[in-house]
Amino acid sequence: MNNRRFARTAGWLVLPCVVAAGVLAWYVTRQPASPFEQQQSTSFDPALVSRGEYVARVSDCVACHSLPGKTPFAGGLEMATPLGAIHATNITPDREHGIGTYSLADFDRAVRHGVAPGGRRLYPAMPYPSYVKLSDDDIQALYAFFMKGVQPANEPNLPSDIPWPLNLRWPIALWNGVFAPTATYAAKPGQDALWNRGAYIVQGPGHCGSCHTPRGLAFNEKALDESGAPFLAGALLDGWYAPSLRQDHNNGLGRWSEEQIVQFLKTGRNQHAVVYGSMTEAFNNSTQFMQDDDLAAIARYLKSLPGDPQRDGNPWQYQAVTARSDAPGAHTYATRCASCHGLDGKGQPDWMPPLAGATSALATENASAINITLNGSQRVVTAGMPDAYRMPAFREQLSDQEIADVLSYVRGTWGNHGGAVDAKAVSKLRGHTDPASSSPIILHMR
Repeated sequence: MNNRRFARTAGWLVLPCVVAAGVLAWYVTRQPASPFEQQQSTSFDPALVSRGEYVARVSDCVACHSLPGKTPFAGGLEMATPLGAIHATNITPDREHGIGTYSLADFDRAVRHGVAPGGRRLYPAMPYPSYVKLSDDDIQALYAFFMKGVQPANEPNLPSDIPWPLNLRWPIALWNGVFAPTATYAAKPGQDALWNRGAYIVQGPGHCGSCHTPRGLAFNEKALDESGAPFLAGALLDGWYAPSLRQDHNNGLGRWSEEQIVQFLKTGRNQHAVVYGSMTEAFNNSTQFMQDDDLAAIARYLKSLPGDPQRDGNPWQYQAVTARSDAPGAHTYATRCASCHGLDGKGQPDWMPPLAGATSALATENASAINITLNGSQRVVTAGMPDAYRMPAFREQLSDQEIADVLSYVRGTWGNHGGAVDAKAVSKLRGHTDPASSSPIILHMR
């Protein structure tokens, strides 16, 4: 009797488990719908291919899928994740290792939903939570470019270093269900065309939030548009601190005009800053190629994002240093830094950036200040010409303590209030970063 009751009870328990397992299996293997499902052929009109090249520039596809000295878009870039290293894939039209066999619908699902043919889930290092906002027209143009405007590369993809079972990809479907949007960008009726175009680029192809928005415990961006206060509020990523793009006066764009934002994206510099770190690659291969109208749209949108004085603190104001300081780091600054950045910290705009009021000297996060002092900066390439001015690497010339002292001096002088730097923080980044290449990383797509 007891055995019969146990068997009946176990049967009732097994049934919902089987049903739940079936629903889970269906959910994680389903293919997202594509508006191009029934489209058997695609026009590769030269004008469409050219338009797709521009969309690829705006989307900065080369940043992850290309390496210096390699065929553009052949993949191979190593990207660190908390679970292990992954490598960007070959997205040339090579039929064996690339995407040469992809239909337009396959391409759409991979770019906008992170699902490759066969249901294989892409890691969200591919910014499909942003790319999902791309319009159908831009997806078609992008597909035409990758199929007809990119040279095929017979370059095998590299496996990830993530161990089993952490490398199982079906849980990504559950992550997508919670954190990834599914709709393309919809224009806000209360805003004009310029604002909406800027919002579309920043949120979608530009995927600015991938670096500039803080992430949650599940490594999700805490907000994906202006409806969330954390959106573009600044984030630490890969040894660099991507500052706020909101109207914060210390750690953001509160002191920048729309014209200065456009100048920075178009030329890589303005009176406030020069591109460095990860932004150098974005400038070299993406923003400088954007049309002026699109840069103006980005600036208009970013200037509409309110800052947070409680998070950002009191606005920076310049404070002159009239007497020689005997503080640790002052001598190092005078002998190593002042020739470019000035004893007054004001630099030589628009070529040598000021350190007085610099985001890296005002942000509580000190990673960018340490990283660029240790490793220097890449070449900035404007209109095909490498910049003559470049931040040198000091990792071989200064000790951890000397770097900590000079950065503490910079971050506590001229009204800067970023806070002191500890030698242990310098040592940690020294061991996890490498000097920036003196060669410009810029790729000619065709």
